[in-house]
Amino acid sequence: MDTKHLKSFVAIAEAGTFTHAATRVCVTQAAISVQIRVLEQEVGVKLFIRTPRRVILTEAGEKLLERARRILREHDAALVELAELAGSERGRLRIGSASAMITAETLPRILRALREQHAHVEVGVTSGTSETLVRALRAGEIDLAFVSLPVEATGIETEVLSRDELVAIGHKNHPHARARVITAERLAAEPLILGERGGNTRRLLDMFFHQAGVRPEVRMELPRLQAIKRMVEEGLGLGIVPSQSAAEEVADGRLVRWWIKDAHTINWELGLARLRGNDSPLMQAFVRLSRAEFKPLKKAKGARRK
Repeated sequence: MDTKHLKSFVAIAEAGTFTHAATRVCVTQAAISVQIRVLEQEVGVKLFIRTPRRVILTEAGEKLLERARRILREHDAALVELAELAGSERGRLRIGSASAMITAETLPRILRALREQHAHVEVGVTSGTSETLVRALRAGEIDLAFVSLPVEATGIETEVLSRDELVAIGHKNHPHARARVITAERLAAEPLILGERGGNTRRLLDMFFHQAGVRPEVRMELPRLQAIKRMVEEGLGLGIVPSQSAAEEVADGRLVRWWIKDAHTINWELGLARLRGNDSPLMQAFVRLSRAEFKPLKKAKGARRK
């Protein structure tokens, strides 16, 4: 079986559509369809059931998926070992990100630097909640991921890249806009716009309100910080976000910010997670570049109230 065909097969299984998979492996939709047709002819069975919205693995496809991932991992490991002997590293790196800001702003810089060091590396990027990405790591579907910490999963090792304090944000004309601190009770009395369930930040917030003995009114659950901030700007509720993520809007006067009383247990931490023992030269290079990219952020902590 051709490794290109297997890569396309795995991409379709993970993306759910031929269109998204074609983008991931950098070929046309027509080309990836031909590759799968050739693969199905080679193995003698159908691998996918086509539906109007997505494709579904057949029983044969599910059996092949596990083996295909194993074959590709071995293929990548062999390339890395041989490339080390030749003096240039090749391989594939599949990255997950639970942060739209990281995906849009930070990750492109890291990948550009990685390509400068390893021109032939194949890179794939996927997004999801921290919980989803940790499951993908354990299943071997991705190699590492930017996630909110802590991660409590067997076989996963993490390191902190950045820390920030969670703060409440509101519309600039909110009745309590001049206050500096807000309590859990006051927050619970307001319509809240929070991140969706499944992320560590949301889990910590739910625990914070539970320990405070209040039940908040969560009006919206959104997957992206940018969406939360825009809803708050429109006066639709209060949000709770990392302080640095709203620094620009607060400085411009579009939002107001409150420190949350007794919220020291819900500080936000961004980390890099990977399977324990997954320590290829390519992985090491990505980790080094990530540390270097986030080093200035660790020092740039906002001034805290006394």
